[in-house]
Amino acid sequence: MDTQILPATAERFDDVETMLGPKRGPDAIACWCLTYRLGSRASGKLDAAARKAAVHDLCSHSPSPGILAYLEDEVVGWASVAPRSQVAELADPTTYPRVDDVEPWSIFCLRTRGGKRRQGIGQQVLRGAIDFAWSNGAEVIEAYPLDTTEKTAPVFTYPGLRSMFEKEGFTKVADTESVIGGARRVVMRLESS
Repeated sequence: MDTQILPATAERFDDVETMLGPKRGPDAIACWCLTYRLGSRASGKLDAAARKAAVHDLCSHSPSPGILAYLEDEVVGWASVAPRSQVAELADPTTYPRVDDVEPWSIFCLRTRGGKRRQGIGQQVLRGAIDFAWSNGAEVIEAYPLDTTEKTAPVFTYPGLRSMFEKEGFTKVADTESVIGGARRVVMRLESS
């Protein structure tokens, strides 16, 4: 089952909202992939409407803030991908070590829609994010997945799992101080060929 990967543009914002918006009504707070992009303090000050507006604004510019995956005409996946310098939460080198002076593109959130997991969609979303980064001029791509083989609740797997990235040729280059759901995250990199 192959997915179609498209940039998350303003024209596709309804699908972005399906993947990132609140599930409990329009006034509920959802991350919208802003916690990493803006930093937890800055995003924490935004109410539901401001978060939605901020993501819509990101989708109105090029490059878009990520990609969407479609199975037939249904949105089933999302990846957040951007130059590391545009991702505030990654700025702390003690938590997320910098490996060198090259400005990497970072893949920092992967989502597969509920009811569509365990069908290979997540791997296809990751491939789409990689292609998106290369097509926007990345020389190096970084990710910060969980380093675990243990069963992990989906709410904690948004950074992806190390094994997913290894399948795409990424290698571990550093440990991080970040732990999610009891699993430590690692820095993984993919160099352009």
